[in-house]
Amino acid sequence: MSNTLLMPKATAVWLVDNTALTFKQIADFCALHPLEVKSIADGDSAQGIKGLDPLATGQIAREELDKALADEDHKLVLAEAKVKVPELKKKGPRYTPVSKRQDRPNAILWLVRNHAELKNSQIIRLVGTTKSTIDAIRDRTHWNSANLQPLDPVSLGLSTQIDLDFEVQKAEKYLPKPVEGAEDTLLPASETQEIAPAADVAAEENFDAASVFKNFPGSDDVADESGGDSDETKVDAESGS
Repeated sequence: MSNTLLMPKATAVWLVDNTALTFKQIADFCALHPLEVKSIADGDSAQGIKGLDPLATGQIAREELDKALADEDHKLVLAEAKVKVPELKKKGPRYTPVSKRQDRPNAILWLVRNHAELKNSQIIRLVGTTKSTIDAIRDRTHWNSANLQPLDPVSLGLSTQIDLDFEVQKAEKYLPKPVEGAEDTLLPASETQEIAPAADVAAEENFDAASVFKNFPGSDDVADESGGDSDETKVDAESGS
């Protein structure tokens, strides 16, 4: 059991409107930030909230309020409650309405495809599912895998954009950092286009039989035969003319 203040913001509205307590005193008593109390006093916040009198509800004694009004450093002490309020249980998995539970597999598929860095525990907090369901969708062994379509859980109303962004940013902190220079494995196209292919270079050079066969055994005979053939060809050509 715990003794907690009921409707703290409504109590803060009443104290701002009906007492001369400082913003810090009200903030400490109502578990609010002093700037939030100041925004209430300026009319920028809690405009539609009706003030709750803590004296009428027995949450604070008149003597305690007078002490706080006389001394700005005095912190208000909550009066002993006549009825004990049970402590709130720890937050469990997100509750999903029955009408939207059929959309959870589609939302899980969207999260698995678009945010692979999310852990199963994070997906469970976002859409309120189970680990076995997530594993089945990852492995394509879900009973309805053929009909699943990836749908944004925010558009389905299964999660808020703030919660999704928070979980994604949290997961990105544990991703391995990229190695500097690891992506520089290929030369840019501007450099490779300036290099002439080896076949084109070889085609531009002039080759003859003597230069090709000069390093082979019997290259002199080849050269003589090639020369003789050329002489005979010249003679035939002259006789023909």
